[in-house]
Amino acid sequence: MFDNICKFLAENFSTDFATWLLGEPISLTELSPSELSLEPIRADALILLESAELVLHLEFQTQPDVNIPFRMIDYRLRVYRRFPQKQMRQVVIYLKETSSELVQQNTFSIPGTRHEFEVVRLWEQPTEVFLRYPGLFPLAVLGQTDDRASTLQQVAQEIIGIPDQRLQNNVAAATAILAGLVLEKELIQRVLRRDNMRESVIYQEIEAEAQAKGRAEGRAEGRVEGLQEGIRQVAVNLLKSQMLLAEVVRVTGLSIEEVQLLQKEIEGDL
Repeated sequence: MFDNICKFLAENFSTDFATWLLGEPISLTELSPSELSLEPIRADALILLESAELVLHLEFQTQPDVNIPFRMIDYRLRVYRRFPQKQMRQVVIYLKETSSELVQQNTFSIPGTRHEFEVVRLWEQPTEVFLRYPGLFPLAVLGQTDDRASTLQQVAQEIIGIPDQRLQNNVAAATAILAGLVLEKELIQRVLRRDNMRESVIYQEIEAEAQAKGRAEGRAEGRVEGLQEGIRQVAVNLLKSQMLLAEVVRVTGLSIEEVQLLQKEIEGDL
């Protein structure tokens, strides 16, 4: 879920991210991983944005990942193969504070090869940086602050000032979800207006995914229940044919207790 939120922000507010990370408001468009040769690694977490001269590769991480350095050099080579003339900036952005040494790694190194990339640990970034641009508002509460609740309230005030209602709703929803990494749900709901968030594209997508997941789980449970009922019916038929209990257990995979219960049910019907 956090990957999807960060991907939504980076793709819909690419100029804000470019201003923050590249130092200038470059207009960037999404670069599909399918445009690179070979199959992408963890395409769900991959964010590639490009301009005429540059490719910006972002990886948002909630947890340390030992594979990050390899992923960085792997994509650097893939982009070079496809766009040898373009510059590339690669930034790993860690969302949640941790003491793991993995979040300090910014190089991939093997004998004869060394590749460097950038690392941003949000909890070390001043919150003021994120309060300058709407697309970065949701990151502010994860920044360097002694009072995250007050920071969230400050972000809420900034969100109210966004003139476009649809944009306001999307930023509010993204803020609420990312704030869940560091704050209690009840506090977030008190500060941010949930009725507005429900109108956001982000909120609707998450609800749709949750509903789809629920339907899929319901169908899976139905299939399992149907299969179990079918097995029980086979066991009943075998018992009625006078097959020994031990053989019914072996054929159906049911426990001896389940088969004995079925036997009692059959006897009770007679």
